[in-house]
Order: sequence, then C-alpha cells, then structure tokens
Amino acid sequence: MFRKSGCILTDFANILTSVGVSYLSTTVKQPLLQPKYITLQKSFDTMLSVKTLRTVGPALCRRGASVLWKQIKNYCVTAEQRVDIAGIYPPIATPFTENEDVDYQKLDENIQKYSKIPFKGLVVQGSNGEYPYLTDEERVEVVRRVRLALPTHQLVLAGSGCESTRATILMTERMAGAGADMVLVVTPCFYKGKMDSRALLHHFTQVADSSPVPVVLYSVPANTGLDLPADTVVRLAQHPNILGLKDSGGDITRIGLIVHKTKAQDFQVLAGSAGFLMAAYSVGCVGGVCALANVLGREVCDLAQLCVSGHWDDARVLQQRLIEPNTAVTRKFGVPALKQAMDWFGYHGGVCRSPLQPLSEAESKQLRLDFSTNGWM
Repeated sequence: MFRKSGCILTDFANILTSVGVSYLSTTVKQPLLQPKYITLQKSFDTMLSVKTLRTVGPALCRRGASVLWKQIKNYCVTAEQRVDIAGIYPPIATPFTENEDVDYQKLDENIQKYSKIPFKGLVVQGSNGEYPYLTDEERVEVVRRVRLALPTHQLVLAGSGCESTRATILMTERMAGAGADMVLVVTPCFYKGKMDSRALLHHFTQVADSSPVPVVLYSVPANTGLDLPADTVVRLAQHPNILGLKDSGGDITRIGLIVHKTKAQDFQVLAGSAGFLMAAYSVGCVGGVCALANVLGREVCDLAQLCVSGHWDDARVLQQRLIEPNTAVTRKFGVPALKQAMDWFGYHGGVCRSPLQPLSEAESKQLRLDFSTNGWM
C-alpha cells in the first residue's frame, strides 16, 4: 500500500496488475525509503494515460521518477517531498578548444573550482552553455561529465528544452539518464506566434507527465521573444512534477504575483539574473540562476545569504556593485563577455562556438571597466 508520510511503497504488484505492465525500460537509481526497489516501465495504458512501475528486485529508483502521476500523486507527491531548490546556480559555460570541440578537461577543471563555492547546484546546458550550438550527443555528454565531477550534495539542473514536445520529452529522458537531478525546460519559440497559453500548457504538461525527474519551467524572453504567461505558470504549478520557474524577464511585479498565486503548491521561483536578485528575494524568490556567478560566485552567494538573513542594507550595497558587471556579461555583450571575464578570474572561458564571435578590443576594454569601476578588478 501507499502511505502519504514518507511515501513508503510496500507493494506495487496488485496495482500494476490492474494497470498492466509490459515493456521494461530505464533502470532508475534512487532507493526508496524501504528495501524494495523499482524500475521505470515504458508501459503506457491508453485508457489511464500513466507511466507504470514494477517491482523487480535490486534495481534503484531515480529521484523524482514519474510514478503513476494520475493514480497515486495524492499519495506520493506531498509538499515535504518536493526537492528544495533554494540557492544560487551558475548557468555554466561550455569550454571549447581552438577547433571548437568541447573541451572536457577544461570543463572538469571549472567544476572542481565551482564545487568549492556554496552553490546549491549548477545549471548545465542553459543559454550560457551555448546549447543551441551543441549536438544532442554533446548536450547529454556535458551533463554526464558534470554529474560525475560534481559532489553529490550539489544538484545538476540540466537544460532539456527543444522546439517540439516529442524532442523535449526524449531529451529530458536522456538528461535524466545522464544523471540530471532536474531539468530546465525553456519555452519553444520558433513558432512563437502560435505559442499561446493552450499550446504552452499542453507542451509543459506532456513533458512533466513523461519526465523521470522534476521539471523547472524556464522563461527567457530576451532569447525567445516569448514570455511564459503568468496565468499559465500558475496553472502549471499545480502539476506534481513541476517544481518551479526560472524567470529571466526581470519584471518584479510579475514575479511577485507568481510567487503569491502559487504559495499553495509550494512552487519555487528562481531569479534569472544577478541584476535583480535582491528584488527577487524581497518578493519571495528562493534563489537565482545567475550568469555572473560563473565569475563572482562567492559574491553572488553572499548577496543571497544577506537577503535570506534579512540584512537588507548590506545586501543593497553589494547588489548595486553587481549590477554593471552583470549587465556586461548578459544583455550588453553576452556569452563572449562571460567567457572573457571567466578567463580574467581564473576559470576557463575561452572561445565561443561559431557564429558567436569574440569581443572586439573596444568591447573588451568596456567590459574590464564595468568590473573595475565597481571594485572587482
């Protein structure tokens, strides 16, 4: 039977018999809270439209597996079980060699340095990872390498968004198989004129229904030209496998409204930039995915801690010093500037993959000025 408290699963057999189990699929790796283990099945009952599970002995169960969402979510998905994503995450860059191959050695060296900073985890294959320029195989392999190198107490939030729902579901499964603790799913945008609330609700619901790990929504209008509507976010927050939202738009009124409207679902909102991190905390965000944390990681974590502890005067001073450098490595000069600054601060940034080009001499000089005038160089 199932018990809400602790989600102790003692016997799947009777339930599985009533649903129908067929094809054995992905072995899932996170042990449950008792000595019985399960593997995820690809069995799909057309009438119930649910994933199924089967007891098979010493297999392990991956955190957040899609466990019969429409039949047992009232038993197994409770507020205390939801993954706590509060904290700071750098959306890490992807190092390349001079030939534009992924430089896995440099990636590993960056991860070793980031592991010593009090990050909650890392975002891998986000916008700053140049994921649109990577092959599917490269995207998955980068996530796999990061998970192997990163201490287990730090989370891997992997970007799995693609343009079609089917491709996103497949990429999400591959990211989970590579070790991602959660996935970050960006809004599809190529046909943005047709990406209304109905289309986006369908897309994210299908992805969350199928995902073996929890899903975080990703709204980044600067890149997609599409803002995930607040009312759509509020409806998606009711899904038991959607944990939260990374909002990079910077509209604090909107962010505060989403936090307010989703309190009952224990929905967690992350600021998408260090430039408005303090303001985001003030309206109820629980952390941030901040490009600047690739360069000034400890300082961004310090700002978060000041906000959480209520030291708003000190937080305001630090926030003000981070605004210009943050703008420089994001909307002003973008990923090439982020990688340049990483080189200056002892990380491996290096070249971007074409067609992105390195900064001009004038841009590089202005970037240095944006850091130095705020006391960072």
